[in-house]
Amino acid sequence: MKYKSVLGKDFELTAERKKHILNFHPDLKLYFSKLKDVFAKPEEIRISKSDPQVLLFYRYFAKIRKGKYIVGVVKMSSRSFVLTAYLSKSKLSGEKYEYEKG
Repeated sequence: MKYKSVLGKDFELTAERKKHILNFHPDLKLYFSKLKDVFAKPEEIRISKSDPQVLLFYRYFAKIRKGKYIVGVVKMSSRSFVLTAYLSKSKLSGEKYEYEKG
């Protein structure tokens, strides 16, 4: 599966990574289809503190559990791919990633 991103790159989600997300973050299962919006229209992108090639895409959804962010985590490389995704009550990691908003 591929996701279009605000950065102009497609992000690959492998079957193994999808299985990981659904097993380790089962609270995201009901909202998994919203992941495409997280990558296409994030409110903010942050750089991981542990790996500068990893970006965290944040988008807030007021109707998910009284307000939660869906966070999509992507390893940026020649083959950019989704590492994981999860729900969060706040923005957790790293400095803001600056990009041209279209």
